[in-house]
Amino acid sequence: MSQQQDTVSRVTTGMRVIDSTGVEVGTVDLVQRGDPAAVTVQAPAPVDPGSSLDELIGSAAAEEPDVPADLAARLLREGYLKVSTELARTGAVYVLADRIAAVTDDGVRLTVPAGELPPEE
Repeated sequence: MSQQQDTVSRVTTGMRVIDSTGVEVGTVDLVQRGDPAAVTVQAPAPVDPGSSLDELIGSAAAEEPDVPADLAARLLREGYLKVSTELARTGAVYVLADRIAAVTDDGVRLTVPAGELPPEE
């Protein structure tokens, strides 16, 4: 397991996220470990009008990460956190695994300021 994967695996939902300047960004909403095989992002399959509600919910949930395709592919390969925040218009930003400086009892510390984190679209 790479060091990035090890770092991401120590993060849990609800943890506080603090940027490189000491600003509290928000709390971890989603932890996604990287998948080196996730090179491309598949377009969602058309939803069959006869499909069940569970399938519809499942296809909607697969829309993470909600960012441009090139960035989404990188997030999926390297692993990422989705952070609920009031600093972004959409209410969430994404943190690439390599932007995590440390994971402590106090929360997740980042290597970049909050302004550099890509917002959810």
